[in-house]
Amino acid sequence: MSIFNKVLASVGIGNAKVDTKLSDSTFMVGEMISGVTEVVGGNTSQSVDSIYIKVYTTFEREANDKKYTDSIAIYTHKITEPFTIGEQEKKEFTFSFNLPLNTPVTMGKTRVWLQTGLDIKNAVDPGDKDMIEIRPNAFISAGLQAAQNLGLKLRKVDCEEAPRAYRGITKFVQEYEFIATSGPFRGKFDEIEFSFIPKGLDEVELLIQVDRRVRGLGSLFSEALNMDESYIRLTLSNSDLSTLESKIRQEIARYA
Repeated sequence: MSIFNKVLASVGIGNAKVDTKLSDSTFMVGEMISGVTEVVGGNTSQSVDSIYIKVYTTFEREANDKKYTDSIAIYTHKITEPFTIGEQEKKEFTFSFNLPLNTPVTMGKTRVWLQTGLDIKNAVDPGDKDMIEIRPNAFISAGLQAAQNLGLKLRKVDCEEAPRAYRGITKFVQEYEFIATSGPFRGKFDEIEFSFIPKGLDEVELLIQVDRRVRGLGSLFSEALNMDESYIRLTLSNSDLSTLESKIRQEIARYA
């Protein structure tokens, strides 16, 4: 390798390129992702410390009365140990891993992607970005169906910074925001939000936030202090799916 090419490689010119090819592009949380990562050498031979794939999404947080959008790596999977890729050499590496349980569903503003990178010292690490679709699992599907049956219309889906009590578990939660357009809760709440927090493959905690509609001076005062918001926590297993609608209705009715 010429000294000139070594200098180019050190500043990221003539670097190797990486491309990940997935066996599928649609998944459910907990399912296995598999594929092949292809690395093609550049104009020089280079040492690669590792190939990694990260699962990314974004969430919104609030600080000093301003909203910020942060990208967050939910999970990192290391594909290889250190190796050398020669000039114009092509190598392929297979991989597989299970999608993390806290991966959000790609609904509303939520996006999820895989970022593949080569870890190369003293160089601009080449990368590859692949968007993926995440379908609702059985718990989320049952929750959304129950909400619809109760006259709740889905208004917004996004990822927000986790409530303080959950930050030791996760940095964000996905919120499904509803308004009651018909059914037993019409006119009784400003909004109702669902968040599904995984506790395992077969168990989730459903966090429901109800925001009561202002009714008189006392309620107006409560709203100004955010005292009109109440939280309901339900721990759900597979055996609860068939009765989820009645459970949600019973719990929300306590705050109507």
